[in-house]
Amino acid sequence: MKGRGCWETGSLRSFCNAGCLNKFHKDDSGDEEPASQSDKSELHGPLKTLSSKLEDLSTCNELIAKHGAALQRSLSELENLRLPADSGEKIKAVNERATLFRITSNAMINACRDFLDLAESHSRKWQRLLQHEREQRIRLEETIEQLAKQHNSLERACRGAPGLATGTASSASAAKASVPAGSVQSAKGEASDEDEETEYFDAMEDAPAFITVTADPKHHRRSGSNLSGASEGHPEDWNLEDSVFESSNQSSYNESTGKDLLPRKRRRTRIPDKPNYSLNLWSIMKNCIGKELSKIPMPVNFNEPLSMLQRLTEDLEYHELLDKAVKCESSTEQMCFVAAFSVSSYSTTVHRTAKPFNPLLGETFELDRLEELGFRSLCEQVSHHPPAAAHHVYSRRGWTLWQEITIASKFRGKYLSIMPLGAIHLEFHSSGNHYVWRKVTSTVHNIIVGKLWIDQSGEIEIVNHKSKDKCQLKFTPYSYFSRDVPRKVTGVVSDADGKAHYVMSGTWDEKMECSKILHSSHGSTSTEGKQKTVYQTLSPKVLWRKYPLPDNAENMYFFSELALTLNEPEERVAPTDSRLRPDQRLMESGRWDEANVEKQRLEEKQRAVRRRREAEAVEAMEEGKDYEGYLPLWFERKVDAVTGELICVYKGGYWEAKDKQDWSVCPDIF
Repeated sequence: MKGRGCWETGSLRSFCNAGCLNKFHKDDSGDEEPASQSDKSELHGPLKTLSSKLEDLSTCNELIAKHGAALQRSLSELENLRLPADSGEKIKAVNERATLFRITSNAMINACRDFLDLAESHSRKWQRLLQHEREQRIRLEETIEQLAKQHNSLERACRGAPGLATGTASSASAAKASVPAGSVQSAKGEASDEDEETEYFDAMEDAPAFITVTADPKHHRRSGSNLSGASEGHPEDWNLEDSVFESSNQSSYNESTGKDLLPRKRRRTRIPDKPNYSLNLWSIMKNCIGKELSKIPMPVNFNEPLSMLQRLTEDLEYHELLDKAVKCESSTEQMCFVAAFSVSSYSTTVHRTAKPFNPLLGETFELDRLEELGFRSLCEQVSHHPPAAAHHVYSRRGWTLWQEITIASKFRGKYLSIMPLGAIHLEFHSSGNHYVWRKVTSTVHNIIVGKLWIDQSGEIEIVNHKSKDKCQLKFTPYSYFSRDVPRKVTGVVSDADGKAHYVMSGTWDEKMECSKILHSSHGSTSTEGKQKTVYQTLSPKVLWRKYPLPDNAENMYFFSELALTLNEPEERVAPTDSRLRPDQRLMESGRWDEANVEKQRLEEKQRAVRRRREAEAVEAMEEGKDYEGYLPLWFERKVDAVTGELICVYKGGYWEAKDKQDWSVCPDIF
């Protein structure tokens, strides 16, 4: 009996150690289960665990009862023996304590069963509440989507009503009338009724699938191109003969005069820290479902102290890529630099979740770096509804860039899609190579709940309309389940015959590389049914790498070094320049309450001017006269010979007016 008791005691100890404790460890590891389990499973999981623990306790209780009964039998046997009187009293006391221990053990088990019953009843209650909340959420989402569609329908009906022609529409109609029939594809600056209901999706399915294999440079003789060669060392140690890859930090050079440019002017390196203002986002956004972002009266709390014109100018941050592209003799090599430049414009957006100021109609922004960096840039807001900005850049180093960008944006409750519409043109003076491409879609996630983050997705097709070279860049959208590097960009540069020459790879927030293709072959078919092409390439060469952000950037809206200088006060600029916009200046200084008041004043002033222009248009129509409407100051609408679109191009006069300081033609918008 003694041996049996020792074995059962050991069994109980082993049971508790191996069973109960191991189950506790197993349950603790449940935090690592995939987050994709249903809420119902999450509720049933703890109940199953509690039931398992109750079974363990019941087993322990049965063993306790069994050992207790055996103990009491042993005590009864001792009582029957002839023992001293005091020993009998002690045995009786131990027997009573054993009985109390069994009663307490049974009470504990009953309490545990009551707890489990209570947990089960509450579980059913929480399941019902969860199901109710889920149904409410689904109904709310359906209601929001329905309201968005109704709003768009009302907006179209309002625009289609007679007698509501605006000055902008009149001027656009007049511009159309002056264009030969059939010569214009579509005027980007004019929003049709269909545009309001258009869902913008990026054509990702047409992107070519390919695999790159880096060849051993020892077995390939070096060619004379600027991009193809590689030394036998590390890929970063490419030994290039030409000056195409010279560091942009070297002294600037004036291609037209053959003289070094002036040293860079010392500019500011910081702005006041962003104040910590709290605001209920949902209280504002719930009334804006389905509206365009430009039509939402947003407080400056959601802005950054830069205008959209200044953000557009930020595309030039890595202008030295175009300076290097000028020196390329091969058009396909030049395409690599142009492709890297097109990707570099997105690097500033990875942390920049704040919204730039919507420019006022007629607002301008200049960036005159002609003497320092060899280029000068001018932007003008040429349309308010839809918002459109024209941009022109001239560089002494041999290139000109121009574009007219219309921002189409939709808030869908969960995310905000920003679709830049319009083509970007880049022409090199000496070769005449004319490149055209369009921007991809930007998506701002977690608008209502969670931390805001931005993703870029879609395709960019860059076409050289002189040589017919092409570069197809694919911006892979972020996926939680993908093994790819986040923000991945890949592409292939091919000539007019479709022969691939370079592979582009990298990320839009960090760097872009290109690899010279030595040989290509067809590989296996992918899961999507596409046949992959295998490119054998030389080691990659870094064409572009993002500059590090300044110290304390997280408290300065994550501005880059260039962005910190864009709103720096500057003399001799036009009175319509974004640097002189008072609400933006107040916000940068941290005086947000005053900035909100000033922002409302400026917007009301703009609305008053628009109402006066509409009244003049109606009056002219009644009198049978032509009404010219609003015309941009420094740009004019022309048909683009390459795309066939009606776009605003620079007509000249701004820099001459700046030299003379004659701004008499500028409107009073501030």
